[in-house]
Amino acid sequence: MSDVLELSSELIRRHSVTPDDAGCQQLLAHRLEQAGFGCEHLRFGEVDNLWATHGQGAPVLVLLGHTDVVPPGPLEAWTSDPFVPTVRDGVLYGRGTADMKCSVAACTIALERFVDAHPDHPGTVALLVTSDEEGDALDGVKLVADAFRQRGQRIDWCITGEPSSKEKLGDLLRVGRRGTLTGTLSVRGIQGHVAYPHKALNPIHKALPALDELAARQWDEGFETFPPTSLQISNIQSGTGASNVIPGEMQVVFNLRFNPSWTAQGLEQEIEALLQRHGLDYSVRWHRGGEPFYTPEGHLRATARAVLAEFCGAEPEESTAGGTSDARFIAPLGAQCIEVGPVNASIHKVDEHIDMAELDALPGLYQALLQRLLITS
Repeated sequence: MSDVLELSSELIRRHSVTPDDAGCQQLLAHRLEQAGFGCEHLRFGEVDNLWATHGQGAPVLVLLGHTDVVPPGPLEAWTSDPFVPTVRDGVLYGRGTADMKCSVAACTIALERFVDAHPDHPGTVALLVTSDEEGDALDGVKLVADAFRQRGQRIDWCITGEPSSKEKLGDLLRVGRRGTLTGTLSVRGIQGHVAYPHKALNPIHKALPALDELAARQWDEGFETFPPTSLQISNIQSGTGASNVIPGEMQVVFNLRFNPSWTAQGLEQEIEALLQRHGLDYSVRWHRGGEPFYTPEGHLRATARAVLAEFCGAEPEESTAGGTSDARFIAPLGAQCIEVGPVNASIHKVDEHIDMAELDALPGLYQALLQRLLITS
């Protein structure tokens, strides 16, 4: 059994459904301490975070990941137990194989191999992992970044091992991510009998023109490689369940994925101005999931592009699409951030998996990035 398959399997066996780490980080810390890393455990609330470093000074190169996974869903839907790593026909199955325990294992092994080959390497190499990426992401890398900010911890380059590839390892290089902003809107009316609408105020009727304007609006034309900002209404709830009652309140949940044309604060102000213009009696609760970030052309992008081209046989597509990642908390520290990881076709699905050839190649990919950035650049 290869090193990366053995470590990946040990991680997959642990039922680390977010935010429970289930001992994954202790396993990683034990290995890295044996390799000469200093390990710091940062626990916030119910969330475990591991910060392991080797070397000193700049540049500081961080490999970023998470040990938590999403729930497996109905166990009977899986071909094999999601927490029993199983290889079938050259494919490793289990919850977290693609997202992202195999990447965490590969990053750990790459760091071990790198410091073994270069014990006196320039700068600092580090592994940062959390057990709160798949959940609310409130006590994970977000709070670690706050702690780093307070103590002046510098990060120059950050490579996140999130599953980013489309069809073949290395065919896509993530160079940024959109921001995410969620609004929970409550529109108040006056409850009453449907036969006497003049004695009531229907919040649904009142809110629909505003919601239509929000849904139809073109927020921008995009930003460099970013797609246009998008607003999607995800939930609407109102009424008592009776057909003859005008509801007294309506609740709407919507989310915006936005590019650097906007800030979360700017979007909040724009939307509240629209709601006020429509004369709604409302309140809105905002959750800022993260601002957008973008790594422009430079040494990190150029190096990653060259390394991925060697692994994939062609230069990768460079993209800012997709959802969010914990890199959104690291970028504001002044770090350049990219994402490089396995194929994402099976993430969060039943029978999540990774091809064994891809798994075996992952440590070498991350080690090559470390080598090019710190030794042969």
